[in-house]
Amino acid sequence: MYKLNLKCIIAVVVSLATAHADEPGKVVKDIEFAVVDGHSLKLDLYQPPNPEGSGLLVWIHGGGWRKGSKEKCLLRWLPKHGYTVASISYRLSNIAKFPAQLHDCKAAVRWLRANAPKFGYRTGKIAVAGASAGGHLSALMATTAENPELEGKVGGNLDQSSRIQAAVDYYGATDFILRSKTQPSRANEKGSVVFDLLGGGAHEKTALAKQASAVYHVSRDDAPLLIFHGNKDNTVLLDQSQAIVKAYQKSGSRVQIYVIGGAGHGGDLFYKGVNAQRLLTFLGTSLKAAQ
Repeated sequence: MYKLNLKCIIAVVVSLATAHADEPGKVVKDIEFAVVDGHSLKLDLYQPPNPEGSGLLVWIHGGGWRKGSKEKCLLRWLPKHGYTVASISYRLSNIAKFPAQLHDCKAAVRWLRANAPKFGYRTGKIAVAGASAGGHLSALMATTAENPELEGKVGGNLDQSSRIQAAVDYYGATDFILRSKTQPSRANEKGSVVFDLLGGGAHEKTALAKQASAVYHVSRDDAPLLIFHGNKDNTVLLDQSQAIVKAYQKSGSRVQIYVIGGAGHGGDLFYKGVNAQRLLTFLGTSLKAAQ
């Protein structure tokens, strides 16, 4: 006869509970949400075990607007907390210049709203999040709702709103005019990421640079914004996040920023532990309030 002591029983229970908590639900890959000039735009859906009534988060990947893909979804763990995650693609800067990238993000949100009955998430509870270039686009999604110049007609579904209810910006740029002064090598020089995005240096294409900068679109009705940024980030300087925090505070819209001590441009610590809990708290508060 084998004897089970209390520690063994607890270990088994904890193991089963953990296995259940990590249950990913259903993953649906490569759903086409739009075709632009023969270029297919797709998304991947990560669903909780019970997607009915779940909140929806749209993940926008980074990569300097010229590389990266929807495959690198840094929040694919959210379904175990009851959220559906849609990781989307968008046209990169070698294919189209700004505002094409933002048009594609808005097209994805409209498509997701139009197709919500198929997948069970709630269309009144949509957040966006992204890292680096994706953080830049997330901040723009928060601040450009119903802007006719930036809505676009990609993918149709124009009867649906692209307005989102919460946004999370992981170390993204928000002010290209400021960046043209503090990081000219990344914003002005030919071949730099911002030059490729805009089709010219931010110091020369100032009107387009402002249009592509969330800080110039901030208004009182913008979606709540959560920001994470490392204080040792030399790729996107901390002043980019500080600029939009100042603009949000001046407008009276809700903003939170967490400056991560010793952190550079990315890393697991942004998405785990206390920062994961900060994200969950923000989403729970913002999406519940929006609903």
